Amino acid sequence: MGIQQIVKQNIFLKKLVHYLLIPKEQARPRTWVKLFVNPFFHQKGKAAVICKNTRMDVLPFQHFSLGDHSTIEDFATVNNGVGAVTIGSYTRIGIGNVIIGPVQIGNHVILAQNIVISGLNHQYKDISLPISKQAVTTKMIQIGDESWIGANAVITAGSTIGKHCVIGAGSVVTGIIPDYSVAVGNPARVIKQYNFSSKSWEKI
Repeated sequence: MGIQQIVKQNIFLKKLVHYLLIPKEQARPRTWVKLFVNPFFHQKGKAAVICKNTRMDVLPFQHFSLGDHSTIEDFATVNNGVGAVTIGSYTRIGIGNVIIGPVQIGNHVILAQNIVISGLNHQYKDISLPISKQAVTTKMIQIGDESWIGANAVITAGSTIGKHCVIGAGSVVTGIIPDYSVAVGNPARVIKQYNFSSKSWEKI
């Protein structure tokens, strides 16, 4: 049995490790974890850049990787506390984006400004407890290669955006957007798709 399984099965050890990694009631790791632990667990590709004012709430017990020549711009937040975050190569995470795992983002993806991508949801069924004290659920979000997400869009848990898609500014994606589609609105609906026979973008 590995050390991770031992910790997960022992409530005392699990609480102790959690306390050592994260301050109470916080989502971000302690400074010593950022400096001395995360570099050995997480992957940062060749010429990848994480700007100075980015908030990296990443922990060693979940995967995080940033591909070659990719950039996470200032004032973005990346959190892998409840799910892995994988970002491909030649991808740009724009100013003020929030990415909460589990999330997979492909190669050559453009994320504009102030986008929220969250694979996390809070449960609320038990009215005897505050929502903040109830369990959370997670569903993977996938964003395909070459896609472009417009400013202020929201991508909800469980959503899939295909290859070479365009998501309009301010749109809310709640499901599956097929490859080579343009989608807009709340909830986002496909308004155009690329026709490989006519070699043109056609309205739906």
